[in-house]
Amino acid sequence: MKLKHIIITVGVLIAILAVLVYTGVIGGDKTEKVTIEKAAERKVVETITASGKVQPETEVKLSSEVSGEVVQLLVKEGDVVKKGQVLCKVRPDVLLSGYERAVASNNTQKAVLLASEQQLKQAMATFKNTESAYKRSEELFKKKVISASEFDAAKAEYFAAQADIARLRANVTGSRYSLEQSGANVRESAANLAKTTISAPVDGVISKLSIELGDRILGTTQMAGTEIMRISNLTTMEVNVDVNENDINRVNVGDSAVIEVDAFGDKKFKGVVTEIASSSKDVGTSAASSVDQVTNFLVKVRIIADSYSNIKGGAKDLPSPFRPGLSASVDIESDMLKGLSIPIQSVFTGEKGKATDSKEKTGNDADQEKQKSKLTDKTVKQYVYAYNNGTVKKVEVTTGIQNDMYIIIKSGLKAGTEIVTGPYAAIQNRLKEGMKVEKTTKDKLFADPAKK
Repeated sequence: MKLKHIIITVGVLIAILAVLVYTGVIGGDKTEKVTIEKAAERKVVETITASGKVQPETEVKLSSEVSGEVVQLLVKEGDVVKKGQVLCKVRPDVLLSGYERAVASNNTQKAVLLASEQQLKQAMATFKNTESAYKRSEELFKKKVISASEFDAAKAEYFAAQADIARLRANVTGSRYSLEQSGANVRESAANLAKTTISAPVDGVISKLSIELGDRILGTTQMAGTEIMRISNLTTMEVNVDVNENDINRVNVGDSAVIEVDAFGDKKFKGVVTEIASSSKDVGTSAASSVDQVTNFLVKVRIIADSYSNIKGGAKDLPSPFRPGLSASVDIESDMLKGLSIPIQSVFTGEKGKATDSKEKTGNDADQEKQKSKLTDKTVKQYVYAYNNGTVKKVEVTTGIQNDMYIIIKSGLKAGTEIVTGPYAAIQNRLKEGMKVEKTTKDKLFADPAKK
């Protein structure tokens, strides 16, 4: 029984050994097949990718200043409106009665002022007679024609008439002030009554209608109020994107951008950065840990009209083919440099041997993205493998800006130097200093099942 187990075990080991020999793991060719490309002068445009939503540059949110029932709704969503056009009306009953009371009070004050002015005129006419009598009495008293008591009576009547005129003049002034106050009340009541009619503050399109005829809305006098509708200028559109704090310092107003809108497939549109937020958006909550919190900054990218002027399709009933809220991705061109460059997947750091994805993909798209992210850390040394007569040589380099395909080499290489560009797993894990390699093409490399 034991002999049988030994024979089975030896047979299994022999089979495994045969498979290893057949596949080249044991005793096979140790030469690694690699792709080669020369370091050359290229123009490298560094981009920052972000996603967001298409929005109009100008969007006005309308709310009523008064509360009440919507009794007229004169527009619908999608309508084009002009500045000053009446959009809707709120029931004005209470405010109308207040306006009428203010007008009645104002008319009353006008009548009071008129009566005061007439009383003043009458008193001034009487005062002239009193003043003449006083002057005559004064002359007669000096000539000893009248007694002192008669002169004192005329004098008292004269001063009383003077005081009465001063009183009536004060009444006229007070009546004028009261009239001004009542006039202000009329203007205030008229302004409040006018607020029941809501007009368009700008030209644009009704991009959102939040109410229906008969709805009761809350005014903004003492609180936030009910949003009635939004008016947008859809002739100028922009994409609002969130840019990570690690990239925001590389974005500047005026930077060019390439915009892709999901609804338009592979079509690309031109854009320009018009605004960068000075403070970050609050993404994380207070309960979240610092690892889960993300710090993003809002960046606005205008879509240049010339880039979509010949686009067919989209929103035919709107000034532009884009509808507010469409999803879009933006590649912001933050920097551009012409210099010596090599494929980005050729560069590796001194942290070789750590967990990496050994699965090869045509074009190395996933690996390039992973490598691009890793190379942003300039605190670690960076290397490439140079091809030299069938072997590879590890060369330390310093790098500059990069895009999805190439990275600028500041030092360590010369133009024309042949650099190993693939496979990515070999560069990261298998290649060693002085190791023998064999040149091949990408088509042959990725078509070989043994290399997948």
